[in-house]
Amino acid sequence: MSVRDNRYDVAVVGVGGMGSATAYHLADRGLDVVGLERYDIPHSQGSSHGITRIIRRAYYEHPSYVPLIERAYDLWDDLADETGRGVIHRTGSIDAGPEDNDVFAGSKRSCEEHDIPHEVLTGAEVNERFPGYELPEDYRAVYQEDGGFVVPEQAIIAHTEAAQARGAEIRARERVEDWAETNDGGVRVRTDRGVYVADALVLAAGAWNYKLADALDGLAVPERQALAWFQPESPATFAPEEFPVWNLSVPEGRFYGFPVHDVPGFKLGKYHHRDEEVDPDDFDREPNRADEAILRDVTEKYFPEAAGPTMSLATCMFTNSPDEHFILDTLPDHPQVAVGAGFSGHGFKFASVIGEILADLVVDGESDLPLDMFSLDRFE
Repeated sequence: MSVRDNRYDVAVVGVGGMGSATAYHLADRGLDVVGLERYDIPHSQGSSHGITRIIRRAYYEHPSYVPLIERAYDLWDDLADETGRGVIHRTGSIDAGPEDNDVFAGSKRSCEEHDIPHEVLTGAEVNERFPGYELPEDYRAVYQEDGGFVVPEQAIIAHTEAAQARGAEIRARERVEDWAETNDGGVRVRTDRGVYVADALVLAAGAWNYKLADALDGLAVPERQALAWFQPESPATFAPEEFPVWNLSVPEGRFYGFPVHDVPGFKLGKYHHRDEEVDPDDFDREPNRADEAILRDVTEKYFPEAAGPTMSLATCMFTNSPDEHFILDTLPDHPQVAVGAGFSGHGFKFASVIGEILADLVVDGESDLPLDMFSLDRFE
């Protein structure tokens, strides 16, 4: 393949959760877009897989995320309406822990600052209302009825197909090797199959982003994660209409989980599972007994009716920034290159709006949404 005669408006590197949404929003503006993905669409090699991903309005990480999540909900609903794919499911959400813990206190603060309807429950009240939970009775929880999950594989397919319907060219099994600025201020992207020239570039390559931009070295660090699905004694207790998604801070760490959906088993994971920083091209992708034990022990203690036989184990990656907040910006020396990185294990729910933001950054140089806390210069 040689350089195409017609130059693209934008090249998007990575067509996972963020990249597929970006390609869609760019194509929706009538731009000529090429999306380049090193694996399949969708695939299970990075961070955009796993059947279910939590979405919640109550945001303990920081109240500044709430305007983004409000927009993300609207865009997920629009995508579902347009494509007919069930990309978002509402189950309610529980954020629980000791009363002074950030998971509970931060969620409560976000709800209060942004007038989000919510309830404050004791652990005992959670256990009574939602059988399947067995939280310490004196814990506190924020229950928010709009919480639920996004289906990542369906979301990627929906965004990709919607982008293609608007004229985007999406290419899988094509690994980007490098890129460089052209003399006229555009970019030339070289892959293992050819070369592409565009006016602008979006780096949405997840755990591989730091290998494509020196400015992200040490600021977008991949970490190995593990997930487990255990078969409940009574699956109906853990059905989506009966069992809210959850975040839980306990002495064993900070955990998150889901009702049974699409595949057998109650799913859960631990944030910063074993604190393993990895090279995304060279790490142990096979889950092991130690991974399983961490997740089974917590299930047995706090969700004992879900601690049946193991149905599935999987690994994925977080890509962590130093402060665990997103990086949404253009590169300091390359204003025509936007990056979405450092999503730190809580980004997929925002994919619909991240795509819109990254499109804003390369087209307009700014976004109407508040992005100050996500800038690269905060690390200087």
